[in-house]
Amino acid sequence: MRLFAAVVPPMPVAGELAEAVAALRELPGADRLRWTRRHGWHFTLAFFGEVAEKPLPDLHRRLARAAHRHSAYELSLAGGGRFGHRALWAGATGDVRAMARLAATAVAAGRRAGLSMPDEHPGFTPHLTLARNNARARRGGGDPERRSDRDVDLRPYVEALAGFAGTPWTVSELALIRSHPPAPGMPGAQPHYETVALWPLGRPEPAPGARQDRDRG
Repeated sequence: MRLFAAVVPPMPVAGELAEAVAALRELPGADRLRWTRRHGWHFTLAFFGEVAEKPLPDLHRRLARAAHRHSAYELSLAGGGRFGHRALWAGATGDVRAMARLAATAVAAGRRAGLSMPDEHPGFTPHLTLARNNARARRGGGDPERRSDRDVDLRPYVEALAGFAGTPWTVSELALIRSHPPAPGMPGAQPHYETVALWPLGRPEPAPGARQDRDRG
């Protein structure tokens, strides 16, 4: 199964972004972009790719430990950017360093579970993908800053997002998400995302009745 670790914004926060995206979709060329769906919006922390059944239990254990090592933190959706002319995304403000640290720990969890992961997570840029260029997706490769006649210029979209600032929220969970590929032969079809597991950030609460020796005496 195709898996990745992510942070998912709550629905009210996603709703604010959806209003901004509705305005973006009125811009020239918007109908030529492949827009992502609101219910699938997320910040990818670590991409694990295709994962077999055997390492799954170990991956779950290690991601749970990773979540428990990090405290909850505050984040807001804000502004936007682009990866060349390939993709348009919404950005984040707040404790983005905490998100970067969580991403690095999630990558390490995958590597220690035996998955093929990078040794480090350099240059982490929190981004929530909003749209992709159809032409760029078909062509692939090449200079990301080189735009063909078929590509929509994403710069006006980034400019329109510059003033967007969402309501802050507390990131309190690490999600493991499965990506189901779109149905073949259906133009415009998109992946379907399924949340496989959620782990709270911070140390888990002790079980009722558990001994708290450090508080005794």
